[in-house]
Amino acid sequence: MSKFKEVVDIFNLMHKLFKSRDKPTNSTAGGAYRFLFGGSTSGKSVTERSSMQMTAVYSCVRILAEAVAGLPLHLYKYNESGGKERAAENQLYFLLHDEPNPEMTSFVFRETLMTHLLLWGNAYAQLIRNGKGEVIALYPLMPNRMTVDRDNKGRLYYQYWRGKDEAKLSRDNIVILQPSDVLHIPGLGFDGLVGYSPIAMAKNAVGMAIACEEYGAKFFANGATPGGILEHPGIVKDPARVRESWNAVYQGSGNAHRIAVLEEGMKYTPIGISPEQAQFLETRKFQINEIARIFRVPPHMVGDLEKSSFSNIEQQSLEFVKYTLEPWLVRWEQAMVRSLLSKTEKEQYFIKFNVDGLLRGDYESRMNGYATARQNGWMSANDIRQLENLDRISKKEGGDLYLINGNMTKLADAGIFAAKQSKETEEKNEEVLEVEEQNHQKQR
Repeated sequence: MSKFKEVVDIFNLMHKLFKSRDKPTNSTAGGAYRFLFGGSTSGKSVTERSSMQMTAVYSCVRILAEAVAGLPLHLYKYNESGGKERAAENQLYFLLHDEPNPEMTSFVFRETLMTHLLLWGNAYAQLIRNGKGEVIALYPLMPNRMTVDRDNKGRLYYQYWRGKDEAKLSRDNIVILQPSDVLHIPGLGFDGLVGYSPIAMAKNAVGMAIACEEYGAKFFANGATPGGILEHPGIVKDPARVRESWNAVYQGSGNAHRIAVLEEGMKYTPIGISPEQAQFLETRKFQINEIARIFRVPPHMVGDLEKSSFSNIEQQSLEFVKYTLEPWLVRWEQAMVRSLLSKTEKEQYFIKFNVDGLLRGDYESRMNGYATARQNGWMSANDIRQLENLDRISKKEGGDLYLINGNMTKLADAGIFAAKQSKETEEKNEEVLEVEEQNHQKQR
């Protein structure tokens, strides 16, 4: 009886632990990286939308979003020979490659979801299915209106606020979606279910960049002239009027370099610190690199060519595809396979981005590579022409032939051939000797 009670207690404990498991969240424990009205230590409001006003953030998001959206996306199926071919006859191929819904193209759809993923750390799309359970449309959903939670049995479900206002004031506008109705692409996170917002995690760095930009804007709005003090030898009855009249005439970039006229013995003393002394330009440059580091974008792609040259910029571009773009593409591919394909379909189909176009080198390098592949027999003329976006050559003209260099042979065959040649030479020598011996006998 005590053994049974012990098992029941363990079961109840495990059940409580399972039910009390923290629901998926996009902030770390303690809420240290949550947005609290967009506050940051720099004193500037940093949110997903306000951060896009920073040119570095906007540039990084645009580069990655357009790169993912511009890549060819295909649905493939395995064929009987063990290879793959495009499943163009499948409805899902058209949705992914051309139009996910009647309102947008595949490029716009993927660009939108990738922007959500980079700013909010999560991308959501609602799946519309027909009576057979097949996906017939995909519609993007705003991440800031989505909440991922668990029911009392620990199963995931999605709550989406469909109102125009972001404040969730009424439950009448909350839609409950099951995991089978949502394409969810999470970014980096701790629970594996919900990603963290890169902007929220690095809000202090973004806030400092915003502060530097605002400082520079105010500096030039002030006519690139530091603030100062107007000294008067006597008593000023209305200092506010004097300050306003001075600012009206001399403040602003439009009034720069105007000659100031001081009356009644007044003296102007500047007290501001120049941007060079405050290392203003260096700070701005560092913050741009800091933001590029957050998104792992090479600095030369956001306009910083200080450490780039003709000899290494192509290598940096290839590293961008391998180390920056490839992880995002894998997230996309695996999330789409998990959500869009059934268990049976996963054994027959897979979804893949084509990055060959981004990995192509210069013309000379490509031609040398094609020549090597052609001569060694693992690419045909049509394989090469397809990669170069050229028309195919007919089979009659030999477009699908796989050729090898005639001077090459297997080492084993070379040994057999050498042994055969040696034997033939020996037999010929014996015949010659025999003929010579016969001739010698006749002469005798």
